[in-house]
Amino acid sequence: MITGTNHITFSVRNLNDSIKFYRDLLGMELHVFWDTGAYLTAGDTWLCLSLGEPVPANDYTHVAFSIAENELSELRTRLQSAGVEEWKKNTSEGDSMYIFDPNGHRLELHCGSLSSRLAELESSPYQGLVWC
Repeated sequence: MITGTNHITFSVRNLNDSIKFYRDLLGMELHVFWDTGAYLTAGDTWLCLSLGEPVPANDYTHVAFSIAENELSELRTRLQSAGVEEWKKNTSEGDSMYIFDPNGHRLELHCGSLSSRLAELESSPYQGLVWC
């Protein structure tokens, strides 16, 4: 049985630019890097950057990283100052910022949890919502 997320791997065209983005802008911890890759962490989430030719999804597919609500405002300002492009505005529970990484991968920086989302759905359910 699956017990959780082991790691996330993103294909990147420029390893140095991607390390700077994830380490210096988003604040992830860089553990190691080599000619064609790097390992970083955000809390318990392990991120692998792998040199290649990225072909990001053009749909709603994305990875959401948790951030404390009191830290999102400062990070939003830093990302906007760095020219990081947003791909969507938040319309659901919990403050979020939806951004592209340097390779076009869609990311979300999200304040909230599954528990807070489910609590919101109790008072404002999605169309066709079924509780299991």
